[in-house]
Amino acid sequence: MNTFWEERFCEEGRIWGDTPSRTVDYAIGLFNNAGVQRVLVPGSGYGRNAAAFARAGFSVTGIENSATAVTLALQNSEGVRYHLGSVLEMPFDDSMYDGIYCFNVLHLFRKNDRAAFLARCREQLKEGGVMFFIVFSDREPSYGMGKKVEENTFESKPGREVHYYSAEDLVSEFRDFEVLETGIMEDPEDHGGEGRHIHQLRYIYARN
Repeated sequence: MNTFWEERFCEEGRIWGDTPSRTVDYAIGLFNNAGVQRVLVPGSGYGRNAAAFARAGFSVTGIENSATAVTLALQNSEGVRYHLGSVLEMPFDDSMYDGIYCFNVLHLFRKNDRAAFLARCREQLKEGGVMFFIVFSDREPSYGMGKKVEENTFESKPGREVHYYSAEDLVSEFRDFEVLETGIMEDPEDHGGEGRHIHQLRYIYARN
């Protein structure tokens, strides 16, 4: 996966522009209500979402395995601290967080690695801390495209595997947490050869 994303950031730079995902505003509202101050953003890319949390007043740490993406992030993410490395290798320090925001990363792993990733997140989340995860849903137009590698998991692009979540599947993966809210959110994008399109994303809000 590292090779796929490193090559993509090298070729396309700020792929999705600098406007954060619309899921960020929703998560910021939830985090403010929960009293969150320190936020971890695993798979932070070039920082468009992490920077939005910093602008909203949170103390933010991002983790990203593409060196090119981190370089881009440092150009335009004042107030965010970044670690270069895989989210499967967390933690990179002894910090604990009140909140974790993770956008379109969990679905990039196969089943065992998804479980390992969530376990590492839990280790860095304070007791009572909250998590807001966004993933591809089984309503995505690309669902079922490409080589099937696991149940509901397809290599939708060469070198990129994606797990497409049903509502029940997503809740099941967070069974070690207290699930507070789930839903579908439409997230528009306009980039590259794909042009303008709308993703059908599932989100889950849970407490440690």
